Amino acid sequence: MKAALQNMPFDPDFLLIDAVKLYDISISSLSITKGDERSVSIAAASIVAKVYRDDVMIRYHDRYPEYRFASHKGYATVVHREALERYGPTVLHRISFVPVRNVYDKWKLKAQP
Repeated sequence: MKAALQNMPFDPDFLLIDAVKLYDISISSLSITKGDERSVSIAAASIVAKVYRDDVMIRYHDRYPEYRFASHKGYATVVHREALERYGPTVLHRISFVPVRNVYDKWKLKAQP
């Protein structure tokens, strides 16, 4: 989130954040637990973000068709986990996510001489 704020073309006056508390920022903010249920603004932002992400994942499907991103949008479905096991993680995969991390560690070991 901090990187997104740093790359914005303007400085927001205030941030409404779903659940996460940001520290060391100069912008006033309010973190709301279950914010998408309690704030129309957060709910709308969540929908926009999901639609955008789904579109991005469909485009990544063209680059990595073996992962079938168009069908699962990167969620940890059985098909996605099987592709991770078979092909290993891509640069798109978030290594901090435990199922990806586990496969990453296996593939890293395979790559060693």
